[in-house]
This record gives sequence, C-alpha cells and structure tokens, in this order.
Amino acid sequence: MEHKLSNIINSLSESQTLAMTRLSRELKAQGKDVISLSIGEPDFDTPQFIKDAAKKAIDENYSHYTPVPGYPELREAISSKFKRDNNLDYSADQIVVSTGAKHSIANVSLSLLNPGDEVIIPAPYWVSYYEIIKLAGATPVSIPTTIEQDFKVSPEEIKKYINANTRMIWFSTPCNPSGSVYTKDELYAIAQLLKDYPDIIILSDEIYEHINFMGKHESIGQFDFIKDQVVTVNGVSKGFAMTGWRIGFIGAPKWIADACTKMQGQFTSGTGSISQKAAQAAMEADPSVTYEMKDAFERRKHLVLNLMKDIPGLKLNDPKGAFYVFPDVSSYFGKSAGDWKINNATDLTMYLLDQALVALVTGEAFGDPNCIRFSYATSDDVLIESIKRIKEALAKLH
Repeated sequence: MEHKLSNIINSLSESQTLAMTRLSRELKAQGKDVISLSIGEPDFDTPQFIKDAAKKAIDENYSHYTPVPGYPELREAISSKFKRDNNLDYSADQIVVSTGAKHSIANVSLSLLNPGDEVIIPAPYWVSYYEIIKLAGATPVSIPTTIEQDFKVSPEEIKKYINANTRMIWFSTPCNPSGSVYTKDELYAIAQLLKDYPDIIILSDEIYEHINFMGKHESIGQFDFIKDQVVTVNGVSKGFAMTGWRIGFIGAPKWIADACTKMQGQFTSGTGSISQKAAQAAMEADPSVTYEMKDAFERRKHLVLNLMKDIPGLKLNDPKGAFYVFPDVSSYFGKSAGDWKINNATDLTMYLLDQALVALVTGEAFGDPNCIRFSYATSDDVLIESIKRIKEALAKLH
C-alpha cells in the first residue's frame, strides 16, 4: 500500500538541530560516549520562584481552558515588561501568548504570508525560519553575511533585496546561531530604511534578550516611526531556563495580533494554564534574576574561545549574546582522513560525530555553508573535553 503524504509535509525539511540531537541520542543508546552540543537549551533549572508560582496555580485549580491569546493577567505582565525593559508600547490586546516562540513565529507567518510573497532573512538565520516561511507558501530570500562583518547585515545590503514581492524581513538579536547582537544605532539605521516601505513587516526575534553581553538589549520596535511595522517575538525559554514550559509571545500591531489569535484558535487554542502562570511570575520579576545565568554563559564563552584559538584553521568572531560560537571551518574543506572526505560543513559535522563523538550542527542548516554551530550551554568540564576531542579529530585531516 502506498502511503500518500501531503505536498506540504513532503516539501518540509527536518529540523537539523533536532535531527543531530536524535542521532546523538541513538549513538548514546548504543553505548557510545557522545557529547551533544547540538541543541539550544540552557543547562540550568527553572528558578525556584517560578516553580513555586506554578505549584500555586495547580493548588488554585488553574486547570481549565485558557483564553486563546493568553490569560489577561499574563498579557498585562508582558505589556508591562515590554515597557519596563525594552521601551516598547504594546497594550495587553496587542499581546498573543503561544506554545513557544516557534509557534508565535508560525502564527505570524500563516497570518501574513501568501504564495508569491518574499521574506528577507539575513544569513545565518535560525534553522526553522526557512521552513516556516515555506509552510505559508512564501519564498525565503537569504542575504549572505560573513564572519568578517560579524554576521550582521547593513541597510544598504537589505535594500538590494527589496522588490515588489517583499512582504517581511525576519531577524534575531541576539542571533541564533552567530551570537551577533545589533546595537541601537544599527537598528535605527535599518528602521530608517524600512520606514520608506510601509507594507514591509519586520519580525524581530528577541528570545535571547537576557543572554546579552553588551549591556542593554535593544529592540527595533522602540522607534516610534517604525513601531507599526514591527512584530516583536520573545518568550521565557532561554533567559529563564524554561524550555519545557513552552511559552512564547508576540507584541504586534493589533490587526496582526487579532489575526494570530484567530489562527491559533483553529490550531491549538490557548496554551497551557500552569505554564502561563509560571511565565507571569517570570515577567513580573526584576530582570536581575537572569544575571547569574547570563554571567555563567559569558564566562563559558571566553573559555570556549580561548580553547578554540589553539585549533588551526578555525575563524572565530566574538559573539556578544546567546550561547553559541559559529566558527568558519572552510579551511578544512577538501581535506580527508581515511574514508572521510570533507567537502562542506555537513561532512565536517558528521566526521566529528563519528570520530570525536561530538554532535554539532552544520552551518548549512542556518544558511551559511562555511560554518558549524557549537553550543556552550553546558558545564566547563564537558566544554573542555569537547574541544579536546574536536582538536584531535581535526588534526587527522590532511
């Protein structure tokens, strides 16, 4: 019997971060000592005060269906957080709470995009952007960047890619996978360009806001002249170590928020009640509760960069946020060891998985075929061992 799948599912690629995580789990199940640095998850536990809020919600019987866009008190807390931390003016009815930032982005995509529309995504971009855009029938248009320009895109470069079909531009700051962070001046310059294209909507993914080593996080939606074109995406997964709670949200012009609520109402309805009450505690807390984790990530970043400097052939930038390094490994292309021939970053990640038992993600998944993504969201000992293994495996390539 032939198993017929839809054209949509056949057109989608598996998330390569999740695929590499799956591969590493399979090898671990075979008894191999695999170190997985492929998934973007803090290795911290959720702070106790957030867990206490969830327990309280259970005891108070928050166990019924929730409003589709989220509890009013959570949306008010997010509105206040946006104003307090980001100088963003979103009223509660401009907030939509979803089952993670990925869900929030999918809602926006399905609410705004049509076949024939184009979405500009500076590369490297988060792995799921490309497929979520395709899911809506639209076309992703990648702008290449290099490690020499800190993987950031200028207004002049963006302008070259704008045409009559351009509907949106998506980017993240701090960026997954590069760790690059846009300054206020850089965002202002991009906003000045895009205000001349009022039909282009900007999706600003700020999920790594609290893992920012530059000081104050900056949001493009803070500029009054552009705010009606901006959808700000955020959540609690990264900064508050709440990946499994599955809470993300948007602040958006009300017509977009209403559309996302309508879309979500047909797919998932409101997200989990206990998770929402936990997220409310996170939103109402002083941002200083995230500093301990941020400081640990910054210290690990310096550890990783110092160790990687001793590996010949790696080109490194100094990421200013998130918890990744994204080295350019193109100097290893064309080299070989035994039966292994390295033609690209994907070959190199598979070689390192096989020979070093370290799981990384190819830069091809993020739109940059010269790089690999290395997550340092783990302990010092694991990082030291990982880089030791990588260095030894790379030394075998000639």
